[in-house]
Amino acid sequence: MGAVTLLALGNGAPDVFASVAAVRGGHARTGLGAILSAGTFVSAFVVGFVAIYAAPFAVDPAPFIRDVFFYLTAALSLFYVYLSAEIFLWQAIAFVGFYVFFVAFVFWMDLGVEGGRKKDVFELVESRKDYEVLEYGQRMGRVEGEKSIAGKSGIFGKISKVWEVPVSTLLKLTIPQATPSKWSRFYLSANIALCPLALLYSFNSIIPMNHKIAFLVPYTHFPLWLVVLLASISLALVHYIVETEPPETEQMPVVVIAFVMSVFWISTVAGELLNCLAVVGTILDLPPALLGLTVLAWGNSIGDLVADVAVAKAGQPAMAMAGCFAGPMFNMLVGLGTGLVFQTADAYPLAYKLQFHISIVVAFVFLLLSLMGSLFVVTLFKFRVPRFWGFCLVGLYILFTAVSLLIAKFSR
Repeated sequence: MGAVTLLALGNGAPDVFASVAAVRGGHARTGLGAILSAGTFVSAFVVGFVAIYAAPFAVDPAPFIRDVFFYLTAALSLFYVYLSAEIFLWQAIAFVGFYVFFVAFVFWMDLGVEGGRKKDVFELVESRKDYEVLEYGQRMGRVEGEKSIAGKSGIFGKISKVWEVPVSTLLKLTIPQATPSKWSRFYLSANIALCPLALLYSFNSIIPMNHKIAFLVPYTHFPLWLVVLLASISLALVHYIVETEPPETEQMPVVVIAFVMSVFWISTVAGELLNCLAVVGTILDLPPALLGLTVLAWGNSIGDLVADVAVAKAGQPAMAMAGCFAGPMFNMLVGLGTGLVFQTADAYPLAYKLQFHISIVVAFVFLLLSLMGSLFVVTLFKFRVPRFWGFCLVGLYILFTAVSLLIAKFSR
């Protein structure tokens, strides 16, 4: 598929798990506020920053109208559902399906069916991969520079290692390395022993880890986690004894398991972050919507800001601007939509009730204003992005933040 969708998936994947964790954890208003505020941050502040940095530049009319129109339609549909104060299972599924339709439409356009224009999809993917490699190299260069500075300062390097070593070790023990050059018999055996236990923990709400089952010894029941751990340790020992040489090429099962475990850690950290936010909100007597509109939204969107500005600096401001619309739409439809599918499925055949809050309405209004404003101004200037519109969008986001803080101060 096109580079726009790749940008959306790359920027939006962590946000999806945060949104699902928020809705599934009973913090639907926090998750919705975070998605809307993050969308406003990207469509107003990030687009404005890209425009200020790179404008004037031209955008391709068809993809620009497509991305903004789909995002605008999704936001309006969600706004209608929110004002109705309830959502049914079919509506939640429709949000996810709408993004699937968007991806198919992007794929169809990239194949050049419309207007007889044909683009090489694989060329788009490869160009994106080349840029990712370049960006990764630059980022690693900066990291190495920072590490050398920290090493020279002495105490800062030691402090960094205090948290870096345990975290990296834990990740190596639970996420297998797919690259043959990084193969380790010990760590791969540890992956076999610990990954099943971690996955069992992720399904604890469905199958309790302490669920008693009969295993080997008659009339004796063991907790499920112990049975899984014993079985996985046995397999790990067999692997450690039998496998002594690294594989010649990457193995697909290892790649899949590495992806699944990465998803597990992202989801787990996102859930703990939401719990911490809930505790902070309770201690400071802050409404959940404010936490979603500020801290969580900014945390979710920093990656979009860095990635899109980097793409703009690489000479592709049009691609950066396209990613500003496709990424937040992915978060809204797939992230929030998936969480709502779970919640509405639990409430089926009844509707899942949505709590009304004025801050959510304000977030919807500012998001729609930024989208409709960009569509109008860019179209008016014959699909060229003027620099003044960047300043307008940044000002719009500052106004949105000020209004949200005022609402949080005077309403409960």
